[in-house]
Amino acid sequence: MPLNAIAHRFPIQPIAPSEASLPAPVAAALPPDGVIVFACEDAHSDTAAFSERYGFGLDDCANTLIVKYPQNGEDRFAALVSLGSRRLDLNGAVRLTLGTRKVSMARREVATELTGMAFGGITALGLPAGLRILVDAAVMARDFIVMGAGVRETKLLLAPAVLQRLPGVEVAELTLPVAEAG
Repeated sequence: MPLNAIAHRFPIQPIAPSEASLPAPVAAALPPDGVIVFACEDAHSDTAAFSERYGFGLDDCANTLIVKYPQNGEDRFAALVSLGSRRLDLNGAVRLTLGTRKVSMARREVATELTGMAFGGITALGLPAGLRILVDAAVMARDFIVMGAGVRETKLLLAPAVLQRLPGVEVAELTLPVAEAG
């Protein structure tokens, strides 16, 4: 189903990317087609509140989280993209995929400084060059996803294939369904 048809099923108002207050790297990373930019009330930006307010399922919402891990005696960072309905397996699948012994969530200040994006709006598009981007395989199985746009007041509706075109993206099994995550 085309993205425009999907967008019409939900109470969203698409806006031109040039009219959105996107961080410059996010705006530059948007493909010319295949992404719909729309406004979102800040009070409803977090995944559960967004889902409830706009009618998207948690399976439709993809979150981008920044993690820290040691490698060769230095702290490294990676972006993880997963669905709102699943739980990251940090100490199992994520740790193994990154090839490290320990993984932790990056502190809020570090994530925002590293990405140049608002906490709660971080997206895989427009991340700094060289930052590993791991996308959970469950994200790629979706027909469409909604994700942040670098700011809390804007979201992106896109086909997951857009993520695969980003430089250095790795797709792997990184999550468990919430029921299995315990």
